[in-house]
Amino acid sequence: MPDGAAVKDTIRSAMPLLVRNEGIWEGWYRYYDAEGNKIDEHRSRLVCRFPTSGPYPYHQTNHYTWDNGKKEVRDFPATFRDGRVWFDNELISGWAAEVPLDEKHRTTMLHWVRKGEPDTYLYEMIQNSDCGRYRTRVWQWIRAGQTRMRTLIDEHKVSDSWEGY
Repeated sequence: MPDGAAVKDTIRSAMPLLVRNEGIWEGWYRYYDAEGNKIDEHRSRLVCRFPTSGPYPYHQTNHYTWDNGKKEVRDFPATFRDGRVWFDNELISGWAAEVPLDEKHRTTMLHWVRKGEPDTYLYEMIQNSDCGRYRTRVWQWIRAGQTRMRTLIDEHKVSDSWEGY
């Protein structure tokens, strides 16, 4: 197995847009039901990293905070193969890939299935700004072929470095 630095170089070559996401992102997640009614919202801090050691060449940790004091931390270590980042943990299984048809190189797509909800799958589209400091994300939640809900996420990058966080 190649070392972490070699895998990061492979990812950097295959997925330069994803690599630009390395660092700390803050923003808001807003959830809407199928009729467009807001059903939840919370603040977020995401730590996106490409460690040069350890078993996972990509690792994302999401910190969520609600106004009522509730907090959650979710961890998403991932492997890399076939030009995609692959997730498989207790919450989700799926992949992330850049969209080659986007000549502006702003778009990443994800597809995953929530564990414990095998009839629910999600597609996520991430749009990065040209300056690399902002991104917007949309999750489409599909259950049995119908829209279950949507999540809209607005984020800004607060640090290019995740080291020490």
